[in-house]
Amino acid sequence: MIDRRSLILASVAAMLPLGASAARQPAPRTFDYGPAKLDIYAPDGASGLPVVFFVHGGTWQFGKRSQVNAKPAFLLANGFCFVSIDYRMLPEADVASQAGDVEKAYAYVRANIAQHGGDPERIVGMGHSAGCHLIALTGMRGGLPGVAALILDDTRAYDLAALSSNGGMVRAYARVFSDPSQWAALSPASYVDGRKHPPTFIAYSRAADRGEASKAFAGRLRATGTKVTVFDGSAYTHMSINRDFGEDGDALTAAALAFLKSSVS
Repeated sequence: MIDRRSLILASVAAMLPLGASAARQPAPRTFDYGPAKLDIYAPDGASGLPVVFFVHGGTWQFGKRSQVNAKPAFLLANGFCFVSIDYRMLPEADVASQAGDVEKAYAYVRANIAQHGGDPERIVGMGHSAGCHLIALTGMRGGLPGVAALILDDTRAYDLAALSSNGGMVRAYARVFSDPSQWAALSPASYVDGRKHPPTFIAYSRAADRGEASKAFAGRLRATGTKVTVFDGSAYTHMSINRDFGEDGDALTAAALAFLKSSVS
């Protein structure tokens, strides 16, 4: 478990480059991968860089690939390419179709990222909120072949049946996951047992049920021998734990960068 205060004291100064978040936001190149579009951010003349593949949140109904805040500038400054994808939203596409979109986008990136300076063998999947659920679901079920690691940023939707039994299937969750017969197929936890998974970084905010769901999922992963890092983000809101990534002095950023570098070295 990574404690926010100790991480600030021990890591931030050493790991965050001065002025990273103030760097000019790079312009992406946009591509159509089939169901939707994606943006690739890469330094000019890059070759063989590790890649962060990001899926935005928005309760499976909203959001867009351009909502990336300081992530591209920060990650490019630290030797990564960055990809942000759109996927079809509810009600146009259900969650199962959205997961398929994520897998199609990943396949496109893996096939083409070398042309933009990225290494297809060193891609890390990252998502926030609904995007966190989709990255966890596709990563756990084997839909991101060859993925180097996963960064899961703040969701309750790891085990939908358990969430329902704990009274958490309310509001957006109740609307999005209205059919209990689909819960097992759409739960990342359903795919954990029996095999080791890519190294996984799990962060949670102080929003309701995030800590409990994240720790339970981390425990199931660890039982398979998977390397898991859990970040206590209880100092963050559900929105700030995503928005602050890449900002100078941000503790989650320092922890995630350490995890990224260890996963793609």
